[in-house]
Order: sequence, then structure tokens, then C-alpha cells
Amino acid sequence: MKNKGRYNVSGLKEAQFEPGSGDRVLRNLQGVTDPEDMDIMEANALAVAMDAILRKFDREHRFTADDICLIHKIWLGKIYQWAGQYRQVNISKGGFTFAMAAQVSKLMGQLEQEQLRKSTPCTFEDNKKVVEAIAEVHTELVLIHPFREGNGRVSRVLATLMALQAGLPLLDFSTMNEQKEQYFAAVHAGLDRNYKPMETLFSEVIENSASAPGG
Repeated sequence: MKNKGRYNVSGLKEAQFEPGSGDRVLRNLQGVTDPEDMDIMEANALAVAMDAILRKFDREHRFTADDICLIHKIWLGKIYQWAGQYRQVNISKGGFTFAMAAQVSKLMGQLEQEQLRKSTPCTFEDNKKVVEAIAEVHTELVLIHPFREGNGRVSRVLATLMALQAGLPLLDFSTMNEQKEQYFAAVHAGLDRNYKPMETLFSEVIENSASAPGG
């Protein structure tokens, strides 16, 4: 049975899946063929990468498109050959098509010049402005979906880095994980530059993170 959570891909050659995986695992540097094993490997790699990522970017850093690629590379560089590189295929999920691959580089440039330049470093004293900044950057990055895999998690890493710049604790996304329908609706709302639904979700994430032990 194929993994229902994976993307539908236009123009992807079968050779880009790991041989023996039944088209369930992307071709990778570790020869992993089981989706559950890959999920564990990616999660463990992100846990390790977070230390390096947190040390890389300080409170005054203004993020760029290259920084987002670097975050992806630090995380998945030992798993996928294309880590840190923009995708070359069109992808869709649940009937929703993300930005066309041919437009990704241009859109990431626009993200850098508009949202990232305006919202980072995220050192606003007004918590409302922090939420607005994080929600807008997160929504636009998810809509672009610049990478073949790992876009949601990279977007969350960037949101966490922005939150830390604002003096907030590490973000706990457990509340967002429980609201998948609301999350996808918030992403879709971003097509019309309506970031209010995502702001609501991030307000809950930040409140939950601040009230957690050690928050």
C-alpha cells in the first residue's frame, strides 16, 4: 500500500524512488526502502540538525532564501543528494497544487525581498506583530513549497527561529498538529493574502509554548 501522505508528482521519473521501495521512499543516500524507517531517520536527523541551526542564526539575523536552503541542507544533506536545492518537479497534495517548479526560484526571491526583509529579524516588541510576521512568512513559504520533501518542517524551523528572535521559547507545534483541517484551510487562505487564519493558529502555538514547562 502506497503512503497516502506523499505528494503526487508531475514528470517524476521512477528512478527518483529508491529501488525496492515500491515507489514509497524517495531515492536516498542511505538506501532506505521502508517509509517508517525513513520517517524515523528524517526525524532523528532534524533533532540533531536543530543544534547546528540554532547556533548558526542569531537574534539580529535577517533571513534569506539561501538561508532556507541551508537549513534544508543541514537537516537532510546526509539523506538526499538534492538537499538544499529547489525542486525540479511539480507537486500537489490533497488536490492542491503548489507553485510550479519553474517559478520556485523567482518566488523565493520575492519571499526574500518582501516577507523576509520586512519580518526578520523578528524583534518586534508587540506580540501581535510577531504573530503576524511569523504567520505571513510561514504561509508564503508553504505555498511555494520550494523543496521536493521537508517543506512543512523547514517552515516550522524558520518560524521557531523567528520566535526565538522575538524572545519567545522554542515553539511547540502539538496544537497545530491536532488541527490539520484548520491548518490546510489557513494555507489556502494565504492564496488571497489572508493570513488571519494562520495567525490564529500561531497565537495558540505561542501561547501553548509559553505555558509549557520551561517555556
